[in-house]
Order: sequence, then structure tokens, then C-alpha cells
Amino acid sequence: MPRRRSYDQYCAAARALDTVGDRWTLLIVRELLAGPRRYTDLHADLPGVSTDVLASRLRDMERDGLVTRRKLPPPAAAVVYELTARGARLLPVLDALAAWGAPDLGDPGPTDAVRAHWFALPLLRVLRGRAGAAEGTVEVRLDAGTFHLHLGAPAAPAYGEGPAPAGPDAVLALDDATCRALCGGALPLADAVAAGAVSVTGDGPLAKALRGQ
Repeated sequence: MPRRRSYDQYCAAARALDTVGDRWTLLIVRELLAGPRRYTDLHADLPGVSTDVLASRLRDMERDGLVTRRKLPPPAAAVVYELTARGARLLPVLDALAAWGAPDLGDPGPTDAVRAHWFALPLLRVLRGRAGAAEGTVEVRLDAGTFHLHLGAPAAPAYGEGPAPAGPDAVLALDDATCRALCGGALPLADAVAAGAVSVTGDGPLAKALRGQ
């Protein structure tokens, strides 16, 4: 398979963009940070991408060692895509991009697609700053839906859609507007908890740290 065009610059940033600079590539990584996903799941959570472009990007990412394919055992027998170790190391890149872009979110536009788990990466950064050394799983309940985050567990996916499968160590309940304010840096988590805009439930060290106890 021919390689895409290169910037042909002996620069680490240019080399990185040779690999991940195509449209949709980093958003595919965002989705796969939640763990293995089927092609149909990726297409559903990447509104606006055509099937041809998504297939092309996944082929490029396989070739470049960012993702791999595997077949789930019966009864599922489905093919899933997942990040390689190299692909997973893009988490800090997405984290930095989310931190940089969060202040520009504003209110959703009339044509904006919304998925609850798209708040996962910027909110993960906010919660890490509050949790300190406390580790565990945080279930986040928004108007737009529910997802869960893994704090202090480098071997686990960064986040997952839906409720925490094994039960959360802490549960955050808040509305979408409060979540946007937290992610954009306009509202500190401590202030949101104190004002009752964020409800934190749970009895363990992680829940107590998020409550500031």
C-alpha cells in the first residue's frame, strides 16, 4: 500500500503529523481509547465520516502500527479494532488537544453531534487534578448519557461508554452545562461540588478525594 504524502521535514512534529495528521485519524484514536470497537460502532460515533474514508484511515493506522484487528471468540465472532501500545501513547496528545480546545466549546450548535463520552478526556484531566493519589473508576452521569473513567489505571482503557461494568468507586452526577464549564476551566471542581452543581457519591478514598474530604 503506498504511503501518504510526507512533509519531508526532519522534525519530530512533522514526522508525527505524517502519521496522525490526516482528517479523522485522531478522532478514531479518541474512540479507541475506550477499548476495542467494531467498525459499525466507530462509524456510529464518528458522525460525518464516510464508510470509505473510515476504512481507509483504519488501513493506514494498521499499517503505521497504531491499531490492530482481531476477531472476538464465539458467540460474538465480530472483528474489532483496538489501539496498539504505540497508539495508546497518543492519550497525552488528545488530552492536550482537549485542554486547548475545551474553552471554545460554548453551547452546542444546531448541527453539532453530541456524544456523552466526548467529555471523557477533558473531564479525566479535571478529575486527576482533584483525585491526587486516589485511584479507581468514576461513573459520570450527564444529561447526554453516562460513561465511566479510569483514574490511575494505566493498563485499563482511559474511559468506557455506559455505566462502570464492575461498579464504580465514585459516581458524579451533573448537567451538561456544568460539565462544559468544568472542562473549559471556567468552573473549578471544588466550587461546583460545594455549590451542589456536582454530586459525588461513594464511600471510598476516590469519592472522598473528589468531594475534598
